[in-house]
Amino acid sequence: MSPRKFFVGGNWKMNGDKKSLEELIKTLNSAKVNSETEVVCGAPTIYLDFARQKLDPKFAVAAQNCYKVAKGAFTGEISPAMIKDVGVTWVILGHSERRHVFGESDELIGQKVAHALSENIGVIACIGEKLDQREAGITEKVVFEQTKAIADNVKDWRKVVLAYEPVWAIGTGKTATPQQAQEVHIKLREWIKTNISAEVASTVRIIYGGSVTGGTAKDLASQPDIDGFLVGGASLKPEFIEIINAKC
Repeated sequence: MSPRKFFVGGNWKMNGDKKSLEELIKTLNSAKVNSETEVVCGAPTIYLDFARQKLDPKFAVAAQNCYKVAKGAFTGEISPAMIKDVGVTWVILGHSERRHVFGESDELIGQKVAHALSENIGVIACIGEKLDQREAGITEKVVFEQTKAIADNVKDWRKVVLAYEPVWAIGTGKTATPQQAQEVHIKLREWIKTNISAEVASTVRIIYGGSVTGGTAKDLASQPDIDGFLVGGASLKPEFIEIINAKC
């Protein structure tokens, strides 16, 4: 029995409005979900307060991003203090879309991780390689570098979930096979053991993201080093319930 509690995050990205999100929330609230699984819903910034008020307390809420300082002249940004103020307890940082669409560097992501953790917000920290990097055989080099930039900013790993998301599998319909995903997860765990500690390696949750569906979740969840999922498109659909219950 793994000491690591199964963790499923839904990343709603820039989708939804009050009407559609309220319907989704009703579906989630009335569903029978595995009480052994920790579930976190990543709502768009403008709907964080709405999601926290409407969702059953058994579901946590995550912001999809935050900045590296508490307040100031940073138009358009939100801080961990603000996230906390509306009852939200998690933030997703380093998502490939933040890295590759918005140009966030490893250094900036590390600074954000450090500040969010200092404010006692849980961090879902994302790492992952692009297709050309996988084809060039540098997957490990890329994900280890990204992990190091995060790890250098973490004092207490209990508030961190590491999300491995191969960029070539996000929103493309392509999923890493359970074996491909497990292979990277075990190598990440070995890197953590060598560079941080054996205790952190055995307790930190490493979750998988990349076109996870109700159909692929069970096989992925059966891998020994896959501790859950970060789900994009499917988290906006009723099949999210199947994904949450993949470990049943």
